[in-house]
Amino acid sequence: MGSESRKTFLPLDPVTFSNESKEVIDFIADYYENVEKHPVQSTVEPGYLSAMLPDSAPYCPEPLQDILEDVSNCIIPGLTHWQSLNFFAYFHANASTAGFLGEMLCSGFNVVGFNWISSPAATELEPIVLDWMGKMLKLPSSFLLSGTGGGVLHGSTCEAAVCVLAAARDKALKELGGWENITKLVVYASDETHFTFQKAAKLVGIPPSNFRLIETFFSTGFSLSPENLRFAIEDDIKSGLVPLFLCATIGTTPSGAVDPIAELGKVAMEFKLWLHIDAAYAGSGCICPELRHYLDGEPKLLVDSLSTDPEILRNNASKSKAVVDYKDWQIALSRRFRALKLWVVIRRHGLANLMYHIRSDIAMAKRFEALVGEDERFEIVVARKFALVCFRLKPKVEEEDLNCKLVEAINSSGRAFMSHAVLSGIYVIRCAIGTTLTQQHHVDALWKLIQDKAQSLLM
Repeated sequence: MGSESRKTFLPLDPVTFSNESKEVIDFIADYYENVEKHPVQSTVEPGYLSAMLPDSAPYCPEPLQDILEDVSNCIIPGLTHWQSLNFFAYFHANASTAGFLGEMLCSGFNVVGFNWISSPAATELEPIVLDWMGKMLKLPSSFLLSGTGGGVLHGSTCEAAVCVLAAARDKALKELGGWENITKLVVYASDETHFTFQKAAKLVGIPPSNFRLIETFFSTGFSLSPENLRFAIEDDIKSGLVPLFLCATIGTTPSGAVDPIAELGKVAMEFKLWLHIDAAYAGSGCICPELRHYLDGEPKLLVDSLSTDPEILRNNASKSKAVVDYKDWQIALSRRFRALKLWVVIRRHGLANLMYHIRSDIAMAKRFEALVGEDERFEIVVARKFALVCFRLKPKVEEEDLNCKLVEAINSSGRAFMSHAVLSGIYVIRCAIGTTLTQQHHVDALWKLIQDKAQSLLM
């Protein structure tokens, strides 16, 4: 019986793998071909899925065709379609053919490259690709592993934030003489900084009361003022606290603001703060020479904070210090072969096409910004820098919730999905352009939809 089971159950049969993978790829291709037919924002109610699926796992295997049918009938209706041509709500989780190919290779090899010996190629490709990225961004050689620095591919912004905060924390506590001083450490950011940094600071033990959110204003385009930062630091020093960490941002989530990196860097150097630049949204755009100026302005510390050396992982390559063990550059021990995906994407697209894609998104945003400016009923709230446009329908005094109603009308139509932010107490609508499949006529159709819904609200 056991022998028979082994003969009939092959979880990774090359022939089945090839055939079923093609079916899934065709399914995904068909989804992209027809994604515009779905309402961009899902319209299901909470708990919808439990009413559609069994409450226990199947005992016997089920055909792939049945599973894909359930994906169509049960899963896709519950998706907000991030790859929709009419998705304008958030910064994008983009897909590309090259990205899929890299993901397939990564999943197919399925290595766990926590140190060099566990997969030498996984360790050695990462610094090569990241040095490519550093050179594309024209970073100083001190940021490159081929220089005196180095990079690491994290799974998320939050994971990266926890790592750098842990490194900064440990460096400071070592200088202060022990962990009992952790309640003295202070983190600085603007009120536009992504909230993930408050979460990360809390995870590494910084008291929430020691996180300074410095207010930004229309007059500075919502960028962090070096002068106001200096005032906050000096007040904390007078109170016996220890300035630790400054997070500056290139392309904030609410408004796309850019902090003055060079000036903030001078303040950070003066007070010996760890300066971290969050460029999760707009940093990649700086591969374009015309955007590089936004970036103007030690890995070992990270290793000291995160390294582990259990006996089972010891090997001659690691002992020699001739290789990077990326387990010591991140929170988790295990790690995917992310560098392979990035390597494939860069090679398949090339720098020229990557810049073309970024410039195309910015051009569409520029056109949308112009369309808003031509309609006297609307106004641009903050100047556009990248592919995010923040605008609003000019409200009358008695219609303060007008823009909230406009967003709800747009999203409930199913024809587009947008989001909002509150800037200095003003409710604004965000149009974030950048989905891979979006073209100019989709942006034009969005503007027509906005105008139509606005007209209905104003009648």
